[in-house]
Amino acid sequence: MFESTFADARRRDWADDGDDAVTRIATVGCGNYARSVSIPAMARGDYAAPTVVVSGDPQKRSRLADEFGVIAIDYDEYEAGAATDEYDAVYVATPNRLHLPHVETAADHGKDVICEKPLEATVERAERLVTACEDAGVRLMTAYRMQTDPVVRRLREFVAAGGIGELQRAFGDFTFPVLGGEAGPEQWRLDGRLAGGGALYDVGVYPLNTARFVADADPTTVSATIRSPDPAFDEVDQHVDFRVEFGGDAATGGSEDGPAAGDGWVGNFSASFSGHPNTSLELLGSEGRIAVRSAFQPGADREVSVEATEGTVEFVGAGADETVEEFDYFAHAVATGSDIEPDGADGIVDMRTLTAAQTSARTGARTEL
Repeated sequence: MFESTFADARRRDWADDGDDAVTRIATVGCGNYARSVSIPAMARGDYAAPTVVVSGDPQKRSRLADEFGVIAIDYDEYEAGAATDEYDAVYVATPNRLHLPHVETAADHGKDVICEKPLEATVERAERLVTACEDAGVRLMTAYRMQTDPVVRRLREFVAAGGIGELQRAFGDFTFPVLGGEAGPEQWRLDGRLAGGGALYDVGVYPLNTARFVADADPTTVSATIRSPDPAFDEVDQHVDFRVEFGGDAATGGSEDGPAAGDGWVGNFSASFSGHPNTSLELLGSEGRIAVRSAFQPGADREVSVEATEGTVEFVGAGADETVEEFDYFAHAVATGSDIEPDGADGIVDMRTLTAAQTSARTGARTEL
């Protein structure tokens, strides 16, 4: 099973080698992540091309126009329909609570959308966002870049084929010192209304969604604790630990009728906005173990260890740049009409789970989904 699953760890299982169609993308919101990670990733891709940027900052517009040769417009122009002939789809990268109006504008213009995670600041607004795309007949992808990483996709195949037996437990952590570097306490991530949540929403969704994807399972109950000892985090969670119970959908072995169902499993996840940087994911099964270090940093050289009855295999730097993969996956789907797996419904499942974790932390009770 090792040989067949991991022989080509970089394989794009979603791509059609004979198709070279390019999707032109407008980026709405030009914060640091969009400028330094997302737009350069589009420019390096095979199927995506950045052609328009939308920002309220004239200096950002000017710099991005010079660096990438894009058309730069402001938010009023975007809403009014400026430059719509210059892009086929929209990438929304504004603060969480602003996703809804910017996605609604894209839908009104008839443009497919890739929207940053979490989908919005509240479940109700996220549901309205998904409905806006459905009503307009446009495609929506939640920007879960880890789901497009080839190594993560190989791990999913391995788990589905029973490679580690019945999944029993998962552990995941994402610690991101949000006040490190030049970022200060005035940033939107520390504004409770704009963000909806702190470390939980911003980085806790990574281990949650990646574990869900690899195991192909949805949560059933959540319990959580939240701590914010630093006054800078008085509106959002600084540290969160949450325990998620999943139904009996984890694979125990493949058959012609599909994978057999287990008896459910538990994910123990944590996220922090301060502390030593860390990203990790581990899945324990009845017959094996998967461990990933440097799991969620953009473009990181991941260290992957797979232990199973057949033996042990380790990868270092075997993955691709998953941000390039993310935008190429989306752009290819838009151009070809292919399925989008991390769609709006996927994003809603996580929004409900994150909100349930907040409820549990506030009430001290285990929350059902």
